[in-house]
Amino acid sequence: MQRIAKQFCDMVRIDSESGEEAQFIDYLKQLFEKDLEADCTLDAFGNLIARVAAKNSEKTEPVLLCSHADTVKPGKGIEPIIKDGIISSAGDTVLGADDKAGIAEIFEAVLTAEQRPPIEILITRSEEIGLVGAKNVDCSMLQAKMGFIIDGDEPDTITIGGPSHMSIDIEITGKAAHAGMEPEKGISAIRVAAKAITSMPEGRIDEETTANIGIIQGGVIRNGVPEKATIKAECRSLNHDKCMRQAEIIKDAFEEAANEFGAKVKVDLDLEYEAFQISDTAPVVQVARQVIASAGLQPKTAVITGGTDALVLSRRGITSVVLGYGGKKEHSNEEWIAIASMEQEVAIIRHLLQALA
Repeated sequence: MQRIAKQFCDMVRIDSESGEEAQFIDYLKQLFEKDLEADCTLDAFGNLIARVAAKNSEKTEPVLLCSHADTVKPGKGIEPIIKDGIISSAGDTVLGADDKAGIAEIFEAVLTAEQRPPIEILITRSEEIGLVGAKNVDCSMLQAKMGFIIDGDEPDTITIGGPSHMSIDIEITGKAAHAGMEPEKGISAIRVAAKAITSMPEGRIDEETTANIGIIQGGVIRNGVPEKATIKAECRSLNHDKCMRQAEIIKDAFEEAANEFGAKVKVDLDLEYEAFQISDTAPVVQVARQVIASAGLQPKTAVITGGTDALVLSRRGITSVVLGYGGKKEHSNEEWIAIASMEQEVAIIRHLLQALA
């Protein structure tokens, strides 16, 4: 078995669903200290920062390489299966290539690079639940001004921007009543929610904007008019003003429905992060183009409506882009990755380190 495949399989066997990454981060800390001779530190939030010395280079300013430690659910008890050069899970969990393939590729590239500048490896926690680790990383512990996040899909694509993202938490309070004996005395919180949801735009709003109702919960018994309902929604847009307007549209829909039925509603808006885009001519983008081309690919840039650590770090002073790790069907039990894709990404990261050295 190729070393990169074995290393990756060892990583995904360690459980690290969002919020439960401590064991995996401790494993990485020991691995980086032993094999990369890294100086490793955890910040107050539990993100791992590993400093690796330059090799055959006089450069003193470090470059940041970053991936996240957490996986989505179901991510416990992952058993990787290798067949015909493809790694997948047994089928009852995700594989965790998002983003442990990125971590394995960074590790292998740094380990085998013949030339490299000083490197800061950042492994964040809880990326999948709102880029929480990147938001809380202690940037005073980092010196790099240029970053490469290994967390995209395709190895030929450089992600240079992302959206504003609003989380929306809604609580509806109606009035409980016996559903069989006196339903007319009740106010169904679920009915209020249904009215609001069917009256608002959802899904793809335009080429820049999306809206989604992700979770709805309500009622406690079959024969009771439900007094309470809670909804978790979100909207995103590459245009910040559009995101804010869409959030208000959702808020208004629930308030109007509550007023119609005589219910009460509480709507909390939480801006997770704000849209940001790096210039296509920025040095970090030009370097990424150069190294992707050196691997025989045709580089292209993209702006996506998904959140990435690059979005947060760029606003915090480390201008960052996202490079692909090569996985497919992430966030599903059908997730898989080709070993050849991992080896290709290792080569790209090695080219990157050589170019910056």
